[in-house]
Amino acid sequence: MIHDIPKPKISPAFTVDDIHIIREWNYARLRDATVAERLADNKRRAAAAKARIEQKRQAKHVSV
Repeated sequence: MIHDIPKPKISPAFTVDDIHIIREWNYARLRDATVAERLADNKRRAAAAKARIEQKRQAKHVSV
């Protein structure tokens, strides 16, 4: 089961400590997840990232 844990606060400087915090958060979130749940989560997040990339590409083409 994927746990609904709020995202951690990341410092504006983005330090090594922030990377550790993100890794701990991700581990806690996915600790008890099955392989199928992890794959579904990865696919959902990848689709969201692709959508954001496409939005940025469209915005770039419009402003040029």
